[in-house]
Amino acid sequence: MMRKRSHFRDHKFEARLFGSRALVAFIGILLLIGVLIGNLYHIQVNQFKDYQTRSNDNRIKIVPIAPNRGLIYDRNGIVLAENRPVFSLEITPEKVSDLDETIQRLQKLFPISEDSIHRFERDRKRTRRFKSVPLLNQLTEKQVAIFSVHQQDFPGVEVNATLKRFYPYGEILTHVLGYVSRINDRDLQRLARAEKLHEYRATHDIGKLGIERYYEDTLHGKPGYQEVEVNSRGRVIRTLKYEPPIPGDDIVLNIDIKLQSYLFKLLDKRRGSAVILEPHTDAVLAMVSSPSYDPNAFVNGISGKDYRALLNDINRPLVNRATLGIYPPASTVKPFMAVAALQEKVITPKTTRNDPGYWRIPNSKTRPFRDWLRWGHGEVDINKAIEESVDTFFYQIAYDLGIDRISTWMGEFGFGDYTGIDIYEESKANMPTREWKRSRHKTPWYQGDTIPVGIGQGYWTATPLQIAKATSVLVNEGKVMAPQLLRSTIHRVENNKTVEEFKQPELYPPITGVKKEFWTISKHGMYLVNHGKRGTARHAFQGLQYKSAGKSGTAQVFGLAEDQKYNADEIAEHLRDHALFTGFAPYENPRVVVTVVLENAGGGSSHGAPVVRQIFDHMLLDKNSHYIEPEK
Repeated sequence: MMRKRSHFRDHKFEARLFGSRALVAFIGILLLIGVLIGNLYHIQVNQFKDYQTRSNDNRIKIVPIAPNRGLIYDRNGIVLAENRPVFSLEITPEKVSDLDETIQRLQKLFPISEDSIHRFERDRKRTRRFKSVPLLNQLTEKQVAIFSVHQQDFPGVEVNATLKRFYPYGEILTHVLGYVSRINDRDLQRLARAEKLHEYRATHDIGKLGIERYYEDTLHGKPGYQEVEVNSRGRVIRTLKYEPPIPGDDIVLNIDIKLQSYLFKLLDKRRGSAVILEPHTDAVLAMVSSPSYDPNAFVNGISGKDYRALLNDINRPLVNRATLGIYPPASTVKPFMAVAALQEKVITPKTTRNDPGYWRIPNSKTRPFRDWLRWGHGEVDINKAIEESVDTFFYQIAYDLGIDRISTWMGEFGFGDYTGIDIYEESKANMPTREWKRSRHKTPWYQGDTIPVGIGQGYWTATPLQIAKATSVLVNEGKVMAPQLLRSTIHRVENNKTVEEFKQPELYPPITGVKKEFWTISKHGMYLVNHGKRGTARHAFQGLQYKSAGKSGTAQVFGLAEDQKYNADEIAEHLRDHALFTGFAPYENPRVVVTVVLENAGGGSSHGAPVVRQIFDHMLLDKNSHYIEPEK
């Protein structure tokens, strides 16, 4: 009996214990449900806007649209750089049942290289199946026509057109315009530093050289965008908003393409360069570097083989010789040295000196410095010194001025500095100073170093454009301007066009304090070079219908020992002298400055002067010429 009661009490205890546990479990469930409801409330109500934004971000995409690049014109409205449609054959994988079989059938229409197929397969793996992938680029008109006839037999295959830069004048303008090409890592880094990466999200090409690079911001324009709704696979369902891109501004250059073409043909692929300036504005009418290359090859992606051929070409077609070619300026600097000597009172307009054919540093036993005319020029004043290019007269000027005053004065004319032209590919060359030699050669400047500088030799180097600019400074009697390629900018908004003319900024201070008489003496000396009885270039300028002025230069490539005679026929072509000539015309009212450098051509008077004469005649006498604008 006692056992039954005890057993009953145990069952009763267990029942109460079970009920307590059930209650605890029920309460726990209620708590969990409460937490869940609380979280749901927090997510659905408190964080509704946040998740709605995230959902929209997954559903709505911003697709950038590249702007059309601005065009480039010459001064007469002729297109120099345009955007042409380029056709490509593209395949949308999801619309094609058998890719291999489709490609095989396409190969029966026109050849498709293994490289093209390999590139297609590579790009296809990186692209969603519903997006088209290029199989062939740059289709010819004939290929487009052939495919159009058979297009119904190739579902999922289509011809698409994109705009590509094209340079109709090819190699004639390469070193002026430069070119555009695919954006690379270096470009991306430059854009990132300028905080402009967002402007190029849809753009594939960017200016690499010349005008295309210098005016990239003007030519590129502003990108537009499409706000589109996409599904979970990224396919566009509909367009929600469209903001059109703003095309780049067109630009007009000072270049005259007819003159540029004439000049390029005149150089006839010889190694050299020519620059033509309009002195009252320093507008660049033509600037040619020869030989050159076709920039269109770089726009479309030049092959490694072709690029290596350009790199290894001994004639260096990739180098813009007009702005990067570095040569001793030779005797072309003598008129500028004359201005410095007159102003510094080292000489007077009446100073005369005897030239026996050599000059020696006073009170020294060093070897003499020879004149180009072995027997000398006799009594020489400044006019005769320029007319006959008397070296000894300028040796004495260099000795009296000293390198400090020479480098300061020639710096005023623009030597040893950038000219300010609106392309990046330019060299300062070298206007030597004491500090430069100590830094470069770890030796002091000696008196003997100064003497050859007086005739544009020694450590002095210059670019053809620097010589042209210095000639313009002389013509303008001290006014210093930067050679300028840009003439105006054309901004188009819908049907409206706004033309903004370029205004020459005052980048360089003028050369002041020089007597007008001294400028006149130097220019008159250059007149005698072309028209004097003993002018070094008189033969090239015989029979002119106008008056001109000029100065030749012969830059030595290697030195001659004392009493050694130079014979161009007996040495290698690449060791022959460079021919230089700079001049202006007409003499009384200069309208054009021309500077020519022909590498390894020989003497400046015999080889450079005839080229300049042809340019003067072409510009001033051709009845159909419109190169020279009416005087303002």
